[in-house]
Amino acid sequence: MSRVLLEWIAGIEGDASLREPMRLRERLVALDRLELHAQSSGDADLLARAEVLRADLEEINRRLYTALRQSIREGQNAFAPWIDALEVRPEGDGYDYRDDLVSGALALDEPDDVAPLPPEMVFYQPTPARHIFELIRRAALGERDVVMDLGSGLGIVPMLVATATAARAVGVEREAAYVYAARRCAQNLGVVRASFECRDAREADFSAATLFYLYTPFTGEVMRAVLDAIRREASRRPLRMATFGPCTKMIAAESWLCAEGEVDMEGLALFRAG
Repeated sequence: MSRVLLEWIAGIEGDASLREPMRLRERLVALDRLELHAQSSGDADLLARAEVLRADLEEINRRLYTALRQSIREGQNAFAPWIDALEVRPEGDGYDYRDDLVSGALALDEPDDVAPLPPEMVFYQPTPARHIFELIRRAALGERDVVMDLGSGLGIVPMLVATATAARAVGVEREAAYVYAARRCAQNLGVVRASFECRDAREADFSAATLFYLYTPFTGEVMRAVLDAIRREASRRPLRMATFGPCTKMIAAESWLCAEGEVDMEGLALFRAG
């Protein structure tokens, strides 16, 4: 094992392309392997080289995240290269290197003091970044659009929409600790087109939204009440919905919504009212 690992470390040390910003995925794979195998080798010299290499790769990532934050503060679409990169979806429905990218760039501070959930509310999980990037690509959002994320959690969807498009974005979240964290993030990065409301989605003002986003934030009667409220809005003006997760099946069955393209039950789905 030590010999194989030594040869692999030598290869990584000599691979100048790993220092390129867009090679984040490859650096993260290398860091995972270093963590898994270097400690078990029992070779002190090998372990020391692995530690130097680990620190080097992590510093490259740190500089990347710092540069992305500065770009966001300057009003640039910092995530454009990753949004535009059409890549094969990884197996399963988990997260990938793009989530490390977003987490590192936004420097989100997830709170510990989260209140217990009431019935029909779903435990918060952030939307995988690749699906948010797909939403940004497919929705073609403009300056007249207002994206409302219902059950926005830490605000990742509104933050990415507001930094990568000309649209405004509103996060609606009943957990105050998440809302405060999202507001801090937006303030720290100077993202003025993202705002966050601490309220139950059933009490939100839907009148300005042009696209609603739901990652299965609630179920049962709560979901029914929210869909009925959105349907009433749709009777007065054009609007769209984007969904991810189990709620897609229910929303695809709504007669007042038409799918934009094939409905992907495992990924992002887009719908238009009418």
